[in-house]
Amino acid sequence: MNTPETPFEPTDYVSERREFFRIEDRIGLEVHELSASTEFEENVFGDDHLEDLEAEFRRLDQDIKSQLASLADQDRLLAGIVKSLNGKLDTLARIMAFQQNPLQPGDWQDVTLSEGGLAFCAGSQAWQTGDTLAVRMTLPPELSRPRAIVKVVEVQADETGRARVHTDFIRIDDSDRQQIARHVMRWQIRQRQKE
Repeated sequence: MNTPETPFEPTDYVSERREFFRIEDRIGLEVHELSASTEFEENVFGDDHLEDLEAEFRRLDQDIKSQLASLADQDRLLAGIVKSLNGKLDTLARIMAFQQNPLQPGDWQDVTLSEGGLAFCAGSQAWQTGDTLAVRMTLPPELSRPRAIVKVVEVQADETGRARVHTDFIRIDDSDRQQIARHVMRWQIRQRQKE
């Protein structure tokens, strides 16, 4: 699920989850229960053949970003062009990755999302409080795909036979957490523009 270059970091925010801004959004969501024998680093989404390429892509992206600062001191226009091209390539890579493994219509659902966790709907018997799950989100329109290990903290059944599953992120890579933070911020901006 991750590479040695980008290990999961335990989050310090679990007890502070109420302090995060939460949004109601429609995202792609893939959920897999982790059994006691499943290693946290094990890829449960079936795309481990891409991990080396993704790690190389992230390394190159970091190289470009670190060199942009010094380039901006010398030539702001050129730095702006390189930054735009880097963003364009990043978007293209996400689109290609998404097209390779598209989500089915049933994988898109309304969730409550924050940097501390997410809540989603499932069958009332699907998950229990204390279950550990691997989740992969697809966040439109950027199509970023952050992953996390979550702990089910509450399951609220309703009269329809469905349940609202509330989770906290217990292991999440810093870059994945940043993708969620950017998504939440952009969602807020879009909502303000609609008003």
